[in-house]
Amino acid sequence: MLATISVASTSFAAAAVAASLAIEAEAPPAATSPVPVATAVPAAPASVSAAASANEASRADDDTFLLLREAARQNDAARTNALASRLPNYVLPGYVEYYRLKPRLREATQDEVLGVLRRFEGSAVADRLRTDWMLELGRQREWNLFEREMALLTRSDDLQVRCYALLARALRGERVADEARALLVNPPAYGEGCAALMTQLSQLNGFSQADLLAQLRLAGETGATGPSRRIAALLGASDTRAAQAVDVPAVAMARGIGANRIEHEIYLVALGRMARTSLKLATVALEKNSSKLSAEERAIGWANVALAASIVLSNDAHDYWKRAAGAPLTNFQLEWKTRMALRRGDWATVAATIDAMPPALAAESGWIYWRGRAHDAQGRKEDAQALYRRIATPNNFYGQLATEELGELVSTPPLAAPPTPGEVAYVAALPAMRQALKFYELRLRAEGNREWSWALRNLSERQLLAAAEYARRNELLDRMVETSLRTRNELDFNQRFPAPHNDILQPAAKNLSLDTAWVYGLIRQESRFVSDARSGVGAAGLMQVMPATGKWVAAKIGLTDFVHDMLHDARTNITLGTNYMNMVLENNGGSQVLATAAYNAGPGRSRTWRGVLDAPMEGAVFVESIPFSETRTYVRNVMSNATNYAALFDKRPQSLKARLGTIAPRGGSGALP
Repeated sequence: MLATISVASTSFAAAAVAASLAIEAEAPPAATSPVPVATAVPAAPASVSAAASANEASRADDDTFLLLREAARQNDAARTNALASRLPNYVLPGYVEYYRLKPRLREATQDEVLGVLRRFEGSAVADRLRTDWMLELGRQREWNLFEREMALLTRSDDLQVRCYALLARALRGERVADEARALLVNPPAYGEGCAALMTQLSQLNGFSQADLLAQLRLAGETGATGPSRRIAALLGASDTRAAQAVDVPAVAMARGIGANRIEHEIYLVALGRMARTSLKLATVALEKNSSKLSAEERAIGWANVALAASIVLSNDAHDYWKRAAGAPLTNFQLEWKTRMALRRGDWATVAATIDAMPPALAAESGWIYWRGRAHDAQGRKEDAQALYRRIATPNNFYGQLATEELGELVSTPPLAAPPTPGEVAYVAALPAMRQALKFYELRLRAEGNREWSWALRNLSERQLLAAAEYARRNELLDRMVETSLRTRNELDFNQRFPAPHNDILQPAAKNLSLDTAWVYGLIRQESRFVSDARSGVGAAGLMQVMPATGKWVAAKIGLTDFVHDMLHDARTNITLGTNYMNMVLENNGGSQVLATAAYNAGPGRSRTWRGVLDAPMEGAVFVESIPFSETRTYVRNVMSNATNYAALFDKRPQSLKARLGTIAPRGGSGALP
């Protein structure tokens, strides 16, 4: 189960416990006879009393700050103002002002917002406030101020802000259509800014009917009802019918294909949505109406059907893709057409489809690797080797595979010199680093991670290693890993692949004859070693065990006193998690690939994906064509992690390809939850 982590570092808690124990140690033992307290217990030293009072005041301020944050989340302006007024000297002053201002940002004066920005310029919270303000400026069409602040924005990755920026330029007469086409690829995230950009481009003839139809197909493919409505309106079609095509495709299809190109496209959206539910109904409907559609429209219809067939790994997908020849394909369709060609060993189609991808997509390491494999299969050895060399690295799944294609095994790189005390002291003194630690103390991990990332901006590789070491010292292993991963030349795989809790994990794995490297590889992906990690669906602990799964495994292994809260105990979590790993491994014929997929997506889905095989399949191809993107990424990462852990533990080169193995068709059955 992939984890959405929202937990705190234990370093501050440990410090608080240590302080508490120190105070308790100074107090006299309890009296054994009833003696008046005033005469039996001497007053605490003044320094201890002062420290206790300071701690109580600090905790009270922390509680007020948490209430302030919640009031801001609820847009309660009156309450945020009252709470912020109680925190004149809080250790996170920028956030006090941000939360005070956020609920009334729409009505705040320019001077008021600029005053906060200028006071905290160069900080993460200023960048966050500037982003929020720019969204308001974009909605209000205050372009001069918007563009002035845009120049000061450090992180401009907010989709809405980027859409507003293009809209401002379009209104000045600049040609931004190509940039907009590259940006507008995820309709569910469009919002007002991207909708306004699309409207403006359609009015300025920057977006043609073909562009809008492509957007309509994207909206249907991603199930984005609102954008479908807006795009249909821009095309002069019924927004109601467009919404029905996404939400209730059977109703939309029952209305017929319509009388013009736009209505045909809406019908084809409905056809694609229906194909996700019933391939048979969709193919029958397309065949029935084929004569009423143009050649391109028929191809688009078959591409929609082929995509749905690909996602369920249907053997019919190959024929559907052939019938889709000539259709303008979305990125998602291009990827799945390539995956289905991989499953058939059709290397000519693999190469041709990757070549048809937009440059940014084709430049992803996965598609570079598979293009290299296609060149190899076609006898173009030198071209293949050149592609492998571009991505060969021990750092990730495709880099490891490319390394092996070059005739080398995966090994750990030379260890960088450890950071000096001065280098660690430098990063420890960064204001954002101190604020990050405060947020972790408050159990606000998202804010802590944001401040931590902000602190890493513009650091050298040596300083990044020092920051990773500082994270280790503060028991923030997830930050250690993420920070160390940013280096390219100064490498420390002990930071990137830590092995905590070895006293628990090693015997647990050994008793079950489990590969310790695989177990660590899974934990690294699940929780990044945050022991009290909790996901949005309830999975908990180092191995992100679901409560129901934990209860089931506990019963199987005779852990009779199990309760859900025990999942946060490292020993119990590892015991349950490793036993479950062993169960899914045995249930999947000893394949770590299948067992890893089962651990993430459930044994039933893993059995289904294996069940469609009619011949053995290369492990890397099987992983590439796992239908769920989350599980596909998960399995890649776990198997890559395990390969690196094995190289570290065994102190010798490893083969990821051997670890992936070959996936055989299912021959047995099992029963796991």
